[in-house]
Formats: sequence, C-alpha cells, structure tokens
Amino acid sequence: MKKFLTIIMLLVAAVANAQQNQAEIKFDKTVHNFGTFSEKSPVQTAVFTFTNIGKEPLIINQAIASCGCTVPAYTKEPIQAGKTGTVKVTYNGKGKFPGHFKKSITIRTNGKVEMVRLYIEGNMTEAK
Repeated sequence: MKKFLTIIMLLVAAVANAQQNQAEIKFDKTVHNFGTFSEKSPVQTAVFTFTNIGKEPLIINQAIASCGCTVPAYTKEPIQAGKTGTVKVTYNGKGKFPGHFKKSITIRTNGKVEMVRLYIEGNMTEAK
C-alpha cells in the first residue's frame, strides 16, 4: 500500500511540474480597429505580436478566421521561451456590404491557455 501511495504522489508531482513548465502565449493586443476606410481600398492588414512567456517552446497549431474574407498567417516554427512571433491578419472587404464589421480569429496553441481569440473590426464606407 505504501508503494502505491508513493507512486501516486510521484505522478501528481510530475504532472504539477509539467504544467508549471508549459509554454504560455501573451499578445501585445487582442483587438485591432482599422477605423474607417473606403471600399476603393478593401484590403486591410493587421499584425498581432505575441511573446512566449512560458518555459517551454510555444507552437501555434491553428489559426481559424470566422469568415472567408479574413485570412490569418502566423509564425510556423516553435517560439522559444522569451521570444516573439506574429499573427498577420488580412481582411478583404471586396464584394462585401459597406458598413461596420467585426471578425474573430481563433488561435490554438500547445500553451497553458490553449485557445485565444483575436478580433479585427472597422468601418468600410461606400466608394463614390
């Protein structure tokens, strides 16, 4: 019985230690507002910078946009502890109705917090 309890305690300690040493993503900002722009220039780009504030390498597994008009591109290689990476988001309003929009980009990582949402928004005015 003592052996069993000792093994359980070691496993619990190992799991707790592994969780403390995980990667952790921290974005400089999670919302970007393009402001007002014309339908004549419907393509807008934002860059979100993040830092791995954890102790293990950070890997972005996926970046999924809420709409086909929004395309994310992200740093593919593992980000070492203390280093930075980027998520570049391009919005294409061509063929979309003018007006206010707000889109989300879901980032999935191997980090302590596995999912982060980024947002872009703006107001596209009608071309005259």
